[in-house]
Amino acid sequence: MIDDIKKDAAERMAKSVEALGVELAKLRTGRAHPSLLDHIQVSYYGSDTPIRQVANVAVEDARTLTITPYEQTLVKAVEKAIMNSDLGLNPNTAGAVIRVPMPPLTEERRKDLARVVRQEGEHAKVAVRNIRRDANSDLKGLVKEKLISEDDEHRGQEIIQNLTDQYVKEVDDGVAKKEKDLMSV
Repeated sequence: MIDDIKKDAAERMAKSVEALGVELAKLRTGRAHPSLLDHIQVSYYGSDTPIRQVANVAVEDARTLTITPYEQTLVKAVEKAIMNSDLGLNPNTAGAVIRVPMPPLTEERRKDLARVVRQEGEHAKVAVRNIRRDANSDLKGLVKEKLISEDDEHRGQEIIQNLTDQYVKEVDDGVAKKEKDLMSV
């Protein structure tokens, strides 16, 4: 029973850290990376479709992404979706290929992004701690039902705390790495 609670908590904590990674990948570091456009939706025959499903996104050089829509008719729709996104990018169209140059980040913008990174990291830590709280309350419930002893509960809480510490460290490492990426010119 304790192993089930531990396994469930570990899976949920890993998903929280993974979600943080996805959120951090969306933040620009000044270098071109295809995952920057992952959250952009393109209007494709009346339904919103992820850009990766309607076009090939590739890195041309360190500061330029190239997008090649699978259908010629989608060029304008993809260009419009990129312009309307919250990324502040200006795509250039040359026939069937869309080039998206990445403007260099200003120092002020880097600091703003670093603040956002820390905030996302804090949200992930809160999620991990909430999972710890849920697991500990599950353990308390097992003690009330007399399915485990209080000693087993304390051992279980120690195991859950160690898991929590491990995943909080992963969050801190991810945030520190992203901040370092942002601040490097």
